[in-house]
Amino acid sequence: MTTLHAPRPPETKAAGDTLDLKDAFGEFMTTFEAFKDSNDERLAQLEGRFGADVVTSEQVDRISRALDEQKRLLDGLSLKRVRPTLGRDGARTGPSEHKDAFDVYMRSGDDRQLRALDTKAMSYGSGQDGGYLVPSETETEIGRRLSVFSPIRSIASVRQVSAAVLKKPFTVTGPAVGWVAETATRPQTASPVLAELQFPTMELYAMPAATASLLEDSVVDLDQWIASEVEAAFAEQEGMAFVNGSGVNKPKGFLDYNKVAEASWAWGDIGYLVTGVSGALPASSPSDILVDTVYALKAGYRQNANWVMNRKTQATIRKLKDADGNYLWQPPSALGQRAMLMGFPLVEAEDMPDGAANSTPIAFGDFARGYLVVDRTGVRVLRDPYSAKPYVLFYTTKRVGGGVQDFSAIKLLKYGTA
Repeated sequence: MTTLHAPRPPETKAAGDTLDLKDAFGEFMTTFEAFKDSNDERLAQLEGRFGADVVTSEQVDRISRALDEQKRLLDGLSLKRVRPTLGRDGARTGPSEHKDAFDVYMRSGDDRQLRALDTKAMSYGSGQDGGYLVPSETETEIGRRLSVFSPIRSIASVRQVSAAVLKKPFTVTGPAVGWVAETATRPQTASPVLAELQFPTMELYAMPAATASLLEDSVVDLDQWIASEVEAAFAEQEGMAFVNGSGVNKPKGFLDYNKVAEASWAWGDIGYLVTGVSGALPASSPSDILVDTVYALKAGYRQNANWVMNRKTQATIRKLKDADGNYLWQPPSALGQRAMLMGFPLVEAEDMPDGAANSTPIAFGDFARGYLVVDRTGVRVLRDPYSAKPYVLFYTTKRVGGGVQDFSAIKLLKYGTA
């Protein structure tokens, strides 16, 4: 029996060190080849008389975990590469009166310049008690970072609104149509029936803290600092809400809608297919149910479809092969790309459920058409130097909503029998 040693998890680099992205990607691909060799050996043992060796199975799991760690490191390096620096040199493309006034407010709490802008434009803020709107440059940067960090936002449609609620009409039944002879009387057609979807925006907040030395350091761009501090908090809360949110004081997640078997699907429900096994994929030909899930989606939606699952489910899927012995899961073809499953991109959303009895750990669909994220314009910051002395807190809020806008565009795979 060939012994393959699982690669060591990637080492954390000290401050100032850099790890070349190409080298990291090469290590990731090498680990994937080792994973395939070990898993092939495990599958061959399963087909033999005595079953899979425990050591081989543990080895496959170790290499799979190493793949996960290396993919996480690779993603982090890619994000770090595109993330702007905190220095002020070259950060601004032109003068911004609001940006300068906001910088003074952030550093010293002096809001006189912002109040003067309020007097002139009546648009930037609501005074010290309610905080002040960040400059448009900072709001754009926060939105850009969230589109990278928030998995569902990165594949959904995003719309900005100025009102508290977005109301979107849709057609329940279209006008009556039919064939008619050239000289026959044209009957009057029935009028279309319209209904309305509503997407209210809810308040999302984060409260980063700064030291006096950070605020006094003129080299640090506080706009970029705010964006970097709130990105993780906002993305984490958004990720949970867009998947499982109840719609009460938060967006409504696509898993919170009524779920029905695909044969009974109707508008307003999310359709699902079943694996036929409680809490797992079928032991025999598990790829077949994935194929069925793909083709449960209409052709027009498949062109831009993505798989959505968490890392644990992906680790299970990674071991599967098709009838020709090819792995269903394929690593990214290049830096910055997503892994592929059966030819469709795979998006990791850690808030998706694990594979358990009657859970729906796998989603497949065109989320750009199926799920809508609503951002209300304006990110507000309130400076609080009193609550946590000697630190200065920056209470940062934005309003976000979300929900399913096309119930035909998303399908689920349920680990169950009905």
